[in-house]
Amino acid sequence: MKKFDPIAYKKMVKTYQEDDNPTGWFDSIYIDAQGDFSAVFWADLEPSPYLLKWLKNCVFKHAGRKAIVIGCGVGDDAEALNEAGYEVTAFDISPEAIRLCKNRYPDSMVNYLVADLFDYPVQWTENFELVYECNTIQVLPGKYRIQARNAMVSLLALRGYIVVSCRSRLKGEQENDIPLPLDKEELNGFVQCGLKEVHFEAYDDTQHPAVPHFFASYQK
Repeated sequence: MKKFDPIAYKKMVKTYQEDDNPTGWFDSIYIDAQGDFSAVFWADLEPSPYLLKWLKNCVFKHAGRKAIVIGCGVGDDAEALNEAGYEVTAFDISPEAIRLCKNRYPDSMVNYLVADLFDYPVQWTENFELVYECNTIQVLPGKYRIQARNAMVSLLALRGYIVVSCRSRLKGEQENDIPLPLDKEELNGFVQCGLKEVHFEAYDDTQHPAVPHFFASYQK
């Protein structure tokens, strides 16, 4: 199993981005884990506490609603949504990530699939009452961030919600970081797409307190 090297990781991501292949490197992270989901360096191995709080505080019932998880990783948040009562589709562009999810949760009711946000099945369009995005946009460069946001919005059914969790930064700062956190203006792009901001908070991640985050929800 390879030891995580943050410098080599950032160099690899930059190389793929410069080759206009911004998602080509994802599978390598999961392959390096060699079948051990706990070895994926960005996996917290538990659901986001902010997602759990949002689910608890919602005024509507979750049971029976359809949810989709963007870039589901090793499955923690997808399983939390299923536990809350959603009919969950969770996808990742990495085949190895999906294999890890299926091995980790062999009896799960979550529908784990290999799929591409930029070329998803047409039947997904406007088909989900909840879209959950956690840390996908921040690993993409330039125009792909806008394309990813627009694709996520296109998955939303009328009156559905998109819940967004991401690293945050002040506008004009950390502009060469990998991953590149979102500033509030970029996050407000969901409002510019016609959604209504329902909830917003800025916080320091409980597991990585030096890394500020945003957590927000928007309704169509």
